[in-house]
Amino acid sequence: MKKKRLPLKICLGALALLLVVVAGYVIYVFAAYYRVEDNQILDVVPMNGTGRGELTVNAVCRVASYNIGFGAYSSDYSFFMDGGKESRARSPQAVNDNISGAMEAVNAIGPQLLLLQEVDVRGTRSYHINELEDLIDNKAYGLFRNRTFAQNYDSPYLFWPLNAPHGANKAGMVTCSAFPITSAVRRQLPIEDGIMKLVDCDRCYSVQRIPMTYEGGPEPDGKELVLYNLHLSAYTSDGKIAEEQLEMLFSDMLSEYRKGNYTIAGGDFNKDILGNSEEVFGISGPEYTWAQPIPAELVPEGMRIVAPFDEENPVPSCRNADRAYGPDNYVVTVDGFIVSGNVEVVEAKVWDTGFRWSDHNPVYMDFVLR
Repeated sequence: MKKKRLPLKICLGALALLLVVVAGYVIYVFAAYYRVEDNQILDVVPMNGTGRGELTVNAVCRVASYNIGFGAYSSDYSFFMDGGKESRARSPQAVNDNISGAMEAVNAIGPQLLLLQEVDVRGTRSYHINELEDLIDNKAYGLFRNRTFAQNYDSPYLFWPLNAPHGANKAGMVTCSAFPITSAVRRQLPIEDGIMKLVDCDRCYSVQRIPMTYEGGPEPDGKELVLYNLHLSAYTSDGKIAEEQLEMLFSDMLSEYRKGNYTIAGGDFNKDILGNSEEVFGISGPEYTWAQPIPAELVPEGMRIVAPFDEENPVPSCRNADRAYGPDNYVVTVDGFIVSGNVEVVEAKVWDTGFRWSDHNPVYMDFVLR
């Protein structure tokens, strides 16, 4: 009888051990979760460039934004959270090649202000390469005088997919400027409660203050360009969260505008900021519902959404990474800008890289502060 019961005892013991391991892992994930405090002061770090003097009114300036996808997304890469198969960059060399290619594109665009998203500073998925210090700082080609970093992701070790877990990763948004940044702060955005908070980032935006000058010297009233770098929620079950994030951002920008400052926000909205990307690019499907248009009623008077677009040569800013990039890929424009009424937009376009180094193309905007 004992010999007949032994396999059952082994199975029950193995099941009990598995339950203990799963329960322990769940406790670990929830215990490790935290959010960075609101209004965190950000360090302004010198870069290798000498800059371009002071930011002046009535002069054309260029700002670019680029989600670099933690250095993993070559054009044939697919990501498991988008319905694809991969969870990590393919190799350390792939990380280097993709970040280097992305920064070559930035150099070709030649912005005075640069907003980057999904920059890993420590991560399983990017082979623990500090993409900011080891790559971006060394490949900015002297364009920028200083930068800031705002953390928006610091996950415990995620054991999924089982064949190559996504692991533990720390990432954030980088803002580079050819003009002096006098101060910067990180603002915490609302996110979902419950288990969904574990698959979303610690959403935030960073606020950089750049002093203004006239040709005759510093402006008496001390006006500033207030520059925002953002990456809004994508993986949510409640669409209201993204609207609440936008409402907070608009309120902040409107407050600065009413003080007489100039405000520009840029980044990855995870929203269809064209409003009709399916019609423009001719690809749609019921499975692609994550990028919805921004409701017009959310945009307050005095603020304007700027969608990068060339009518003669429309180029999307993002591809869905459920498969390698090809003619049947779902594409959309989710990257762009918001400006206040005292910012004149000269042009805004998507820089076509063919999604060679990221699942995003960089976007840029030429503007004049009036």
